[in-house]
Amino acid sequence: MAADLAVFLSPEGEVEGVSVNPDCPSLGCLDHWVGRDFQSFLTSESVEKLDERIGAMRADPDLVPRLIEINHVDNATWEFPIRYSIHRIYGSDHLLLLGRDMQPIAEVQQRLVAEQLARERDQQRLRSEQTFYNVALEASDAGLIMVEPDKGKIRDLNSAAALMLGTKAGSLAGTSLSQAFEGRKRDELMEALQQAAQEDETKGVEVMARRNGHSLMIYPDFFRAAGELHMLCRLVPVDAELSTSAEIAQSTALLFAATSDAIVLTDAKGVVRDANEAFLVMVDAAQMRDIRGNALAEYLARGAVDLKIMLDAALKQGRLSNYSTKMTSIVGTRTNVDISVSHLQHQGGEFGYGFVIRNVVPSEVSESEVVANAVSEDAMKNVMDLVGTASLKDLVSATSDVIEKLCIETAVQLTGNNRVAAAEMLGLSRQSLYVKLRKHGIMKSGGEDLS
Repeated sequence: MAADLAVFLSPEGEVEGVSVNPDCPSLGCLDHWVGRDFQSFLTSESVEKLDERIGAMRADPDLVPRLIEINHVDNATWEFPIRYSIHRIYGSDHLLLLGRDMQPIAEVQQRLVAEQLARERDQQRLRSEQTFYNVALEASDAGLIMVEPDKGKIRDLNSAAALMLGTKAGSLAGTSLSQAFEGRKRDELMEALQQAAQEDETKGVEVMARRNGHSLMIYPDFFRAAGELHMLCRLVPVDAELSTSAEIAQSTALLFAATSDAIVLTDAKGVVRDANEAFLVMVDAAQMRDIRGNALAEYLARGAVDLKIMLDAALKQGRLSNYSTKMTSIVGTRTNVDISVSHLQHQGGEFGYGFVIRNVVPSEVSESEVVANAVSEDAMKNVMDLVGTASLKDLVSATSDVIEKLCIETAVQLTGNNRVAAAEMLGLSRQSLYVKLRKHGIMKSGGEDLS
């Protein structure tokens, strides 16, 4: 009764006696082990484990061996684990093995593993069904709202419904349905919807969206899921114009997300409010929250200078087209771009700007050729006429003056005659710029300083 299974081994490892606890009928009768090698009833890995443990005991008589768990095999197919404690027999080399049957624990572990696998399969199936549900809900052109009839709360809705209500889907989920409509109390609205859902003929309830004032019809239907009653409400615009505008707005949102050109929306100070995926790729940002709230100047090569020029021009003229500069990504990569800016006025008096940024493939023409082409033919002819009449040093100086004048005139023109911005663009101090303006006679034609 000291163990579930007791085995008495000879010094050669032969079984001389076996005792099975009668309370463990699963082990059966093991009398046929007697007179046979104990290792013949062990798995291969258990033979190595037992030999190592017995060898350590015989090498160190004072060693107290730890418990050892080995697997038995019998009748070719029957395998069962036993945890043994090994004991010396004083005065001889015989060993007594007292074992505890581990089959019940192994069965519990197997059931636990099976339950865990089944649970993971159920969770995977649930996630898959949830994905199918979300895709189907968003793919519908009709505005759909899932409502809990008892509480009158919005359980879920798609983007089409949120667009008709003048807001985003995330801001309405979990709120009361009546809060989305003007002059509607919860009990009164839910009672009207329940009566309409119970009618034999299709009947709707007319409401007015609180956020945009659009008139809508709600067509409710009851359905039951997991024993609970739910309501599916379909939103239909009262006028066709709203339906068309909603469709156009949805198409515009899809264009914003899918276009290959980067689009950025900022506030009046140039702080990023929203951007599409193309802009995230351009600046090497992983997600929108990495750039939202940052100044757009952080991603422009000339920083605040570029941003101020574009914002000032868009504010005065309403828009600015084809402003050439470079974008700098988070990791420092620079990209040649053309930027178009529009001044936006939103409802509620808020002002902001919209930027369309297009990646420009660098021209195969070298920079020196671009500069040479930019210089007028007359200026180059004047320099060439000096060959033979002046030293090379004087020729290079004359050429440098022509290019310097051209660059200063371009900077002054780009900045709208803002001398401070032009100096920053050229990397000069304000005093140095004035010296060069007087040197090249640009001060007279440039007009008064507008900075």
